[in-house]
Amino acid sequence: MNTAHHDDVMREALGLAQQAAEAGDVPVGAVVLDANGNIIGRGFNTREIDHDPMSHAEVVAMRQAAEHLGSWRLDDCTLVVTLEPCTMCAGTAVQARVAAIVFGAFDDKAGAVGSLWDVVRDRRLPHRPTVVSGVLAEQCAQLLSDFFKNQR
Repeated sequence: MNTAHHDDVMREALGLAQQAAEAGDVPVGAVVLDANGNIIGRGFNTREIDHDPMSHAEVVAMRQAAEHLGSWRLDDCTLVVTLEPCTMCAGTAVQARVAAIVFGAFDDKAGAVGSLWDVVRDRRLPHRPTVVSGVLAEQCAQLLSDFFKNQR
């Protein structure tokens, strides 16, 4: 996936993140692409709506992608998310065998793809997705910043 395509797909994820904000949840959006670059899963944070601590954007998108494929294995798929995945989401991506993770803003408080931890590149694990970070990072971070500013 080239840089221009990263930007286009991240814009899709940003639109989903905006939906999360409008629903009163932390604005994080995610999409899953198949090997051909087609979107097969979409998600945004729905923890507040669903009263479910596991309803992170990444998990929602990966569940939809798995349903689309008819398999929990997301081999050759790419997870694109506006915020660096947390330990739960990074671990889920590893367990699902996602081929690549592309994210926007870094998360210094809970990021598990390089900031605080690096779950996905731990050499003790049998599967390690490739990582592309910082895609449209400013826009992704601004959406989060605006959301939390309005919460105060």
